[in-house]
Amino acid sequence: MKHKVLLVLLLVLCGGWAHAQKADTPKTAPATPDTIQIKGLIILKGKNEKGRNSYKFYSDTAYARNKLKKNLQTRWFVFDLGFNNYIDRSDYGGASFVNYYPNTTQYYNGVIASAVSKSYDYSAAGLANFAPRDASEPLTPSEFKLITGKSININIWLFEQRLNITKHKLNLLYALGLEMNNYRYARSITYLPGYPTQIIRDSVEFSKNKLFAEYISIPVMLNFNSNPAHPNRAFQASFGVSGGYLLKSRTKQVSQERGKVRKTDDFNLNKWRFGLTSELGYGPVKLYANFALTPLHDYGLQQYPFSIGIRLNGF
Repeated sequence: MKHKVLLVLLLVLCGGWAHAQKADTPKTAPATPDTIQIKGLIILKGKNEKGRNSYKFYSDTAYARNKLKKNLQTRWFVFDLGFNNYIDRSDYGGASFVNYYPNTTQYYNGVIASAVSKSYDYSAAGLANFAPRDASEPLTPSEFKLITGKSININIWLFEQRLNITKHKLNLLYALGLEMNNYRYARSITYLPGYPTQIIRDSVEFSKNKLFAEYISIPVMLNFNSNPAHPNRAFQASFGVSGGYLLKSRTKQVSQERGKVRKTDDFNLNKWRFGLTSELGYGPVKLYANFALTPLHDYGLQQYPFSIGIRLNGF
């Protein structure tokens, strides 16, 4: 009998100890979301109510504040993608008048215009020399009309730097890079290389007819940043000037009669290019605009190019 009582007590004590152990064992905590950090961006990966992957994005404020300790910041390989066009202020009426009187000196708007003396400026005589036309078929602005959707502007800035001036809200922004401009013509015109360069009406229809000009450029701008500590919620505006030098230029024409024809020359393009440049953005989305203060060509055509587009990887 004593053995039975002791056995019952032993079983009760063992059961109580096992229950206590089970109660003290902590429950398994739910899995914490995976964290991915990319510079100033934090990505939390977790599960939603349906068990599917979900992602949440946050700005790394500590990363942004640490960057503010540096007065000079650098970005490498900033890209622009946009479209080209130009404002045309050429004297087409005067050129037609000069072509109408090819061997005489006449008056146009009170100014003597002589077709005998070759002019290399933006006067009526200069345009008539650069783009000669018959009097029966005068020169018109429509001959230099561009296909805007195919006149692509691509810029590659090797580096871009931002220098703090006042509390990182006012900065000096500058860069060095290549500006590549494609001017896709809608009409059948042809550049004849040499000196002097001339532009003539051609006798064939081109499926592609473009002028390419590449510059090495340095823009310098004043930059305003509304919220330096939170770049993804900051409004930014920049405005300044830009200078560039022509590295190379060429034309490319494609037609059934001649196939693919490429010509390389300076094509009477200005070697130096000066203009205004600007940037406007909110968070990571940025737009740029460039406007040249010097004409595209060295004489004759007085066309002032401009480009607008999207900037990638900029400040």
